[in-house]
Amino acid sequence: MPGPLPFDEMTNVDGSIREPYSILDQWLKQQPAEAMGVMAADAEAIFRRLGITFAVYGSNEGTEKLIPFDIIPRIISAVEWRRLSKAIEQRVRALNAFLHDIYHRQEILRAGRIPEKLILDNSAFCPEMMGLDPARGVYSHIIGVDIVRVGPDDWYVLEDNLRTPSGVSYMLEDREAMLQLAPDLFQRLKVAPVDSYPENLRRTLDSVAPPGASGAPTLAVLTPGIYNSAYFEHSFLADQMGAELCEGQDLFVENGKVFMRTTMGPRRVDVIYRRIDDDYLDPLTFKPDSMLGVPGLFDAYRAGNVTLVNAPGTGIADDKAVYTYVPEIIEFYLGEKPLLKNVPTYNCTRADERAYVLEHIAELVVKEVHGSGGYGMLVGPTSTKEMHDIFREKILARPDNYIVQPTLALSTCPTYVESGVAPRHVDLRPYVLVGDQIRITPGGLTRVALKQGSLVVNSSQGGGTKDTWVLED
Repeated sequence: MPGPLPFDEMTNVDGSIREPYSILDQWLKQQPAEAMGVMAADAEAIFRRLGITFAVYGSNEGTEKLIPFDIIPRIISAVEWRRLSKAIEQRVRALNAFLHDIYHRQEILRAGRIPEKLILDNSAFCPEMMGLDPARGVYSHIIGVDIVRVGPDDWYVLEDNLRTPSGVSYMLEDREAMLQLAPDLFQRLKVAPVDSYPENLRRTLDSVAPPGASGAPTLAVLTPGIYNSAYFEHSFLADQMGAELCEGQDLFVENGKVFMRTTMGPRRVDVIYRRIDDDYLDPLTFKPDSMLGVPGLFDAYRAGNVTLVNAPGTGIADDKAVYTYVPEIIEFYLGEKPLLKNVPTYNCTRADERAYVLEHIAELVVKEVHGSGGYGMLVGPTSTKEMHDIFREKILARPDNYIVQPTLALSTCPTYVESGVAPRHVDLRPYVLVGDQIRITPGGLTRVALKQGSLVVNSSQGGGTKDTWVLED
């Protein structure tokens, strides 16, 4: 693993500027002293006007917060992106093959390559999906892969998001803001566009419509409603795609088909991009007390009369314990070596690895297997001795509930903060669409830890976002 000094994506150790950033560096040096502050204020005004907020659960600051946005873009060269996107495509192909196998013949379990207990006893495994063949054999159509960089050619996958990855609206709005704020910089650099994402999402959803769909398929985005933290994104994507934004009560099932209530009478729905969790999709199949879902929806899905995007049960492929086996999964289904590395991970159910973790917890990152959003995790080097002791107890009580990883020296990018321009740690979530073909948006969402020294980039934990520029040849 790399040493403690983080790799800076703009500046080499000797102070020289890395090639992808040379024009940005010149541009930054040309800005008058007050210009960056004005730009940052303009950016905040743009996001306030658009209403780009997220809900913070359990916060004393009110439920809605503006997503912090950094005005200095992150830049990735064309060569770097080609290598990265090829590796991402390999990963999503293997994970979809894994999902098909797990819900059919379970060859990987029979071969002993993954412990059967890890899959079949996992709360993310959905027995109701056994033997079901989704349209085009695609289980996870919309995937976000969380990646960190630790060196010029060293990228690691932190986690895979195959259920309902969020944040793509921020990627699109970040670009829209930068086009307004720094048009002159775009003229000096050839930046790959990202604005085709909604159109590509629509194409992907159209391509997996059930055979019975006539003409242009009717698409619906199923949202839990206005109190959900990602509601802005649900409404934004529905609007951009020309799809209907629906809550569970807007839909009903009749004769095995799904319909939407409209002022003109019932309208058949072909594809549902669902932004609610498996458990709440259908009270007749899953949680009986769910008020968010649609009674009978899963039976309509099983009958092939509607497509659910992403399919129920995809969470088994992004479970943090299954993550440790993804290199094995790639080799098993594709016969290829993984092009992207996993972060080395300790399995706390193994006595020797657990003993090491308990002894070295102050140096490590501990994550709940089903945790998300930066909650339920411990970053050892920045936590107190008391927190170390609490997490030791948690691991001893439920060793299967945690994975543990070394503290990576995440790369840094120049970021505009109160004191001026300074390096801050970043990660990257590229977005992948899988349907009639695999489409990867150039770049993705860069999240930035705005607090000095912090490695936690989640907006719920004080992080912000940056526009990600992939340079074209």
